[in-house]
Amino acid sequence: MTNDSSRLVGPVVRGFDPDIVDALQAAIEKDNPEAALMVEDRGGYIRIHAPRFLRVTRASLQEAAGRPVPLATLEPALVGFAGRMRYVGDDELVWYLDRKD
Repeated sequence: MTNDSSRLVGPVVRGFDPDIVDALQAAIEKDNPEAALMVEDRGGYIRIHAPRFLRVTRASLQEAAGRPVPLATLEPALVGFAGRMRYVGDDELVWYLDRKD
């Protein structure tokens, strides 16, 4: 994994609902099997990052949570993120870099 934090992307989530935070982490791990994930638990928030690209799908999140979870309901838990973030329809949320350096 790179030590250059300027190339890391991903969410910073607070534990407003610990079950959702745990499910998000599990879903990101499932949806990014080849990624060098870095998870930092800072007590009040959790940072989940990987180099250049990270994704989470609604299907994986719902499977991990054991109930329906629309991706848009994650927004209150997102206190920040690294990189750029975009929704791919209602089924996927991605964090990525535009830069190629």
